[in-house]
Amino acid sequence: MRSTIVYFCLSLLLYTSSSFAQYKQNVVNKAVLVQNAGALLPLKRLDKHRLTVVTPFPAKYAPFVQMLQRYADINSTDFNQYEENTKYSNTIIVAGTSEDLRNDLLLLVKQSLVQKKQVILVRFEKRPTTASWSPRRLSGNYAELIYPAFSKEAQHYAAMSVFGGLAITQGPNKTEQTRLQYGTASSCGFDLVGMVKKVDAIAAEAIRERATPGMVVMAVKNGQVILEKGYGTHTYTGAAKTKTSDLFDVASISKIAGTTPVIMHLQERDIIQLSSSLNSYLGQVKDPRKKDLTLRSILLHEAGFTPFIPFYQQLKAGDLVHQPDTAHQVRVAENAYLRNNYYQEVMWPQMLRSPVASPGNYVYSDISMYVMKEIAERMTAKPMDAYVQELLYRPIGMKTAGYNPRQRFAKERIVPTTDDRVFRKELLQGYVHDEGAAMAGGVAGHAGLFATANDLAIYGQLLLNRGDYGGIQYFKPATIDLFTSKQSQTSRRGLGFDRADPDPRKAYPSERANESVYGHTGYTGTCLWIDPKNQLIYIFLSNRVHPQVSAKLNELNIRSRIQDIIYSFICK
Repeated sequence: MRSTIVYFCLSLLLYTSSSFAQYKQNVVNKAVLVQNAGALLPLKRLDKHRLTVVTPFPAKYAPFVQMLQRYADINSTDFNQYEENTKYSNTIIVAGTSEDLRNDLLLLVKQSLVQKKQVILVRFEKRPTTASWSPRRLSGNYAELIYPAFSKEAQHYAAMSVFGGLAITQGPNKTEQTRLQYGTASSCGFDLVGMVKKVDAIAAEAIRERATPGMVVMAVKNGQVILEKGYGTHTYTGAAKTKTSDLFDVASISKIAGTTPVIMHLQERDIIQLSSSLNSYLGQVKDPRKKDLTLRSILLHEAGFTPFIPFYQQLKAGDLVHQPDTAHQVRVAENAYLRNNYYQEVMWPQMLRSPVASPGNYVYSDISMYVMKEIAERMTAKPMDAYVQELLYRPIGMKTAGYNPRQRFAKERIVPTTDDRVFRKELLQGYVHDEGAAMAGGVAGHAGLFATANDLAIYGQLLLNRGDYGGIQYFKPATIDLFTSKQSQTSRRGLGFDRADPDPRKAYPSERANESVYGHTGYTGTCLWIDPKNQLIYIFLSNRVHPQVSAKLNELNIRSRIQDIIYSFICK
């Protein structure tokens, strides 16, 4: 036991030496923050702000508004019916040139301060950088930012300054970068055009060879988005082009971006202990082979659980119907409904009874993460999908990430997966591809999460920052280090996280990946890899399972080859 502890400690020590975030600002931000009462800027926890942006002419200020909306859900309006349109907002962003922001309009803004709302005034002007209002006449949280130019770039930079996408380095109130930086990759210091050209060629090959109908590729270096591009179409026969704003079924990335952050949160608050037995948290576990298994062994896939149970193959007549009724309310597809409580009455008891084989050896198992979800829900007394939204997604600005996306987004925005001819007998669009996760109500420990590439990039940056994002420490650095570093003596795995394989012959996840890299792949054709050594985040989202599962994405090595192209340009 003592040697194991020493091994884990040494692994952690070696890992943390290269895991500090290194934001790098390659552009000159001319924004000046002349007032920042209450340290309002950059905005921090986004779940605390109900935001409205007000501009004199929305079309004129569209670049500003669109950049703001990269970071948060923001209502946009002009000054017509100002009070009515800002009534339900507690934070108001007002922007315009000195010519457009007439005194009568600014009086409306002052009234918002009287109403105890937080106000951010952004002025584009070439005059001396002085405040427009005397701070003695103002109360509450108020910030005033001046950008000494008016252009598309100026609007983008000012908007990023509000959220911490750019550091403010001039004037009396300096700030630091705290979030992802967009739209400045032309100053990244390497041949971006050449890199994108090579990525384009591999993406075109994947589509031509029908490895996947479409994909989104995203890369972040030093907190700066250097690549974000959609390719192809949602389906081979349809006209819907793949956009970077599309939601994908990310499959097993759910393990590290859905379940694992909840477990990390519970562990660092001593609500659970990784060394404790399964029976400590799940009294239902009576099997002597299971009850003493530790949470650590489960997260490492070393508990000996069955890899996969095809629950959908065990359905009996009447379990699944194609019109809902009072006894069938679990929606597993557009026109498919499972009988109520099937998960609780059939699936979960079967998992509890399932065999255990060779504990201590690495056997990748979806059952492991079903179990961790059950533990999380019992210890938080909340459904996991709601808890992770409250804990993480809403505060840091992951605007789309979540389970059962059809409850929140239009069908057309979600990339379809399989044309399921066996279980649900229809094209799946916005319903999780994994059959077991669907039968569990769309929320499972191993699958069920849908997200955009940008959401995963935000999460990846939080991990690179060792738990910090937007100026708030959501996880202790030691917690991030513990879960993402190598924690097994029999596999390459971290706790919940997969890691780069130490055997260079396997070239996993790519030939150029180094020992610091961690993340996960997903069965639908996805991956998220974080590289602390190079301060790099790589995201690949696709629907390679459309219309039916294809192995060509792996056979052509598409994900790894694109990752290697990115490495070849940033690591010269």
